[in-house]
Amino acid sequence: MITRSIYIGNSAYLKLKDEQMYILCPETKEVKGKIPVEDLGLLMLDHFQITISHQLIQKMMGNNVVIISCDAHHLPHGIMLPLYGHSQHSDRVKDQLEASEPLKKQLWKQTVECKIENQKEVLVRLGNYHEPMTGYQNNVKSGDITNMEGIAAQHYWKYLISLDFLRQRFGESPNPFFNFGYAVLRSIVARAIVETGLLPVLGIFHKNKYNPYCLADDLMEPYRPFVDLLVMDWLTKNPDSEKLTKEFKAHLLQIATKDVLIDGNRRPLMIAVKTTVTSLYKCYTGEKRVIAYPELI
Repeated sequence: MITRSIYIGNSAYLKLKDEQMYILCPETKEVKGKIPVEDLGLLMLDHFQITISHQLIQKMMGNNVVIISCDAHHLPHGIMLPLYGHSQHSDRVKDQLEASEPLKKQLWKQTVECKIENQKEVLVRLGNYHEPMTGYQNNVKSGDITNMEGIAAQHYWKYLISLDFLRQRFGESPNPFFNFGYAVLRSIVARAIVETGLLPVLGIFHKNKYNPYCLADDLMEPYRPFVDLLVMDWLTKNPDSEKLTKEFKAHLLQIATKDVLIDGNRRPLMIAVKTTVTSLYKCYTGEKRVIAYPELI
């Protein structure tokens, strides 16, 4: 089912009534809107005067809704996910834990190849210099031991933005636009991982004892170019934009319902992510050998 992404950037009181999330004005208690919880996929809270009832939180956890909380800079700061998202959780985690290193290295090779392919397609669509990306993609080894991902990224960002652009997590504009989009994407992927019954902390490549979402960081890599296209579309139409406005965030939250091509079918990105995670689990069990990743339409 296609779910909705809701952004709330004003003071509000959120409660559960009649299986729906009611959005009320805190002062007057006037109902500003309502939506069935079963239609929700993602809820972003971006104001310090938002109050949400515990009953509503529990209902959303039961429906695998991801809740994103933003900080004082209006950037995603934390996410809330259900602890158990699948009836066979323990069995699936066991298969995940028993995955061999050679298998994970092959899966990472596939991941990097698909990421580079989608990055190349972004450059093609924007009419930018893309030819070397094919060579980088063709030279990815098992486990990406030659770091083709990093080499391709240097070319990609140079010709996506400008020759002197430095891609950084806390860098100057337009870095915050990309960072916001990746944070939303990471939340969507983490939601699908939990829903599938896997542990987000156990990655196939990323390993960091301080990172609880290593697997999400792995699987989101081929999806990043979809965020990049949305950001570039915004910057092209708003060339003087330097701040993360509510309008930009609404534009970026379209990412959940953007159509992608996966397994030969056209699917909204949020559903495609579930397909990707499910295919990963089947690789763990030996049912499949290739992860299903998206292509730009």
